[in-house]
Amino acid sequence: MTDEIQAKRVVWHSRRGMLELDVLLLPFAEQKYRDLSDDDQALYRQLLDCEDPDLFTWFLEHQIPDDAGLAPMVNMVLEHAQQRA
Repeated sequence: MTDEIQAKRVVWHSRRGMLELDVLLLPFAEQKYRDLSDDDQALYRQLLDCEDPDLFTWFLEHQIPDDAGLAPMVNMVLEHAQQRA
């Protein structure tokens, strides 16, 4: 799969149907995903495999994911949102 197709899939999967998540994930996917390292891209895709209630808790209630490896990506998404504010 080409990088372009992968990036488009990531943007599509960043659409969660929950406004609170969409306003965080879509801009991150559209503006930052392609610039991430391969490892961070894989981590973001792993984050997208998580359930919406978990994502909501991590992003909006500022909880730490049980999988400590996801915490840096949660922070990256939140930092990107703060920079846009």
